[in-house]
Amino acid sequence: MSYIILCDSCADLTPELKANKNVVSIPLTITVDDKEIIDDATFDQADFLARMKASKEVPKSSCPAPDEYLKHFDEADEVYAVTLSGNLSGSYGSAKVAADMYEEENPSKKVHIFDSCSACAGETLLVLKIIELKEAGASFEEVVEKVTEYRDIKKTKFVLESLESLRKNGRLTGIKAVIAEALNIKPVMAGTVEGNIEKLGQARGIDKAVALMISYVEKDVTDPENRILGISHCNCYERAVATRDELMKRIPFKDSFIVDTAGISSLYANDGGLVVVY
Repeated sequence: MSYIILCDSCADLTPELKANKNVVSIPLTITVDDKEIIDDATFDQADFLARMKASKEVPKSSCPAPDEYLKHFDEADEVYAVTLSGNLSGSYGSAKVAADMYEEENPSKKVHIFDSCSACAGETLLVLKIIELKEAGASFEEVVEKVTEYRDIKKTKFVLESLESLRKNGRLTGIKAVIAEALNIKPVMAGTVEGNIEKLGQARGIDKAVALMISYVEKDVTDPENRILGISHCNCYERAVATRDELMKRIPFKDSFIVDTAGISSLYANDGGLVVVY
């Protein structure tokens, strides 16, 4: 049976996934001052980061309308959607509304919306898992079950040069971002199973924070021979490569990929941000 994977644009796709006809990115929209930016193939990261830095206002993001998902539902026999954490965005809710509307008129249609409980490369891992299972001949029900299980054991950790975007958009609680930045303190953060953000530790300076993050990964990773390491970076490719190389040296992941952040991921990761998922 044919299938399609709809992922919101917070999923940082590899070149191979962008070229895959079974994968469709549904763009969110970002507003910086009076400039509306569509998070699609036209996104210019350098221009966006410059606008964000120059702006005194808080950049805003808007999730896709249900119709943006709905219009693709007839393109395949099985429809899977992967969205960023429902605790961080309305994208999951929008996709669910679309699915509910569609299933009312098409009760036999196979549609499932995955709340990734993550973002960035964390969404990408779920997309890759769906493809792996479908290529192995898994049924719709098996994909839903196994991808949900995979999502619940997936881990996310990240270090950001700046916490301002997360703080201004209300995505941080209990973290004194202003004081931390004044002292050059870089927190090591993690995504929870529920898709929220928590602080694991902190270090003085980005290099020490990345080293601390690597040590956290080394301590809690399980079954790495069957896991893929994914890294999203915002305009810091060399840092991403060094982190990947160090992690692969210490931990026998079966594979890895590095992707630059698209629009929504760049909004929250900010210049120099690094996200590790596995």
